[in-house]
Amino acid sequence: MKWGIIGTGNMGQVLTHAFIQSQLLNQNDLYVTNRTIDKAYLLKETYPNIHVEENVSDLIAAVDTIFICAKPGQIIPLLHEIKNSLSEVQLLVSITSALSIADIESIVDCQVARMIPSITNQSLAGVTLLTFSSKINLPRKESFIKKVKSFSEPVEIEENIVRIASDIVSCGPAFFAHLAQQFIHAASNSTDISNEKATILMEKMFEGFGTLLADNHFSLEELIDKVCVTGGITGVGIASLEEHGKDLFPYLIKETHHKFYEEKQHIREELSRNI
Repeated sequence: MKWGIIGTGNMGQVLTHAFIQSQLLNQNDLYVTNRTIDKAYLLKETYPNIHVEENVSDLIAAVDTIFICAKPGQIIPLLHEIKNSLSEVQLLVSITSALSIADIESIVDCQVARMIPSITNQSLAGVTLLTFSSKINLPRKESFIKKVKSFSEPVEIEENIVRIASDIVSCGPAFFAHLAQQFIHAASNSTDISNEKATILMEKMFEGFGTLLADNHFSLEELIDKVCVTGGITGVGIASLEEHGKDLFPYLIKETHHKFYEEKQHIREELSRNI
């Protein structure tokens, strides 16, 4: 088994770490490339036995599974560049939510999947969202799902929920980290606690919160009930969140979906230009 990653930006690096740290791959079974090749060589400083290929066609020739981790605007030209290098036995995996399986299959003839990772995969945790082509053979699909289990919880999703599922799984860590930072800033600006002390407490709270869920001590609803004593301080805080924050997530979802459909429109335009 030899895998290749085209694009060594943030998510390409996360996947590299997940593949190797989970022992799914040996370093010498991973091939990487990047448009700015120095970034790929920088990754090799951490994992000295991975292969850096300066030519994308050389990477494709060396592997059986190819992960496309390029920016959305670069993917259609890239697919046209590599389509003649791909064989029908190879698996091409895109990590871009706006690019559907049908979009990819309109260009390439190999087996196709979409895998939307999360930064939590770097710690061999969290969810990975999967969508497969109907043309992929069943043993290849089952094998790929089993491999993804090495570093995450694979969840197969339908095309119609890909954006909201990605908001929760892939964007969620950044969204809640941002909310945590707002809480920290408000605490340090409104009370005598320092920003540093509030940050330490917040990070430790998140660690414990995650462990409670991971160990199945409580569901989210049960956790609220356990902490929120009727008439207590937590109850006042929850009431404040309900009053002042009720429109936050509906607006967030509206904005992420708007951007998603903009990206899909751009992809449609790119596809029509390259017919």
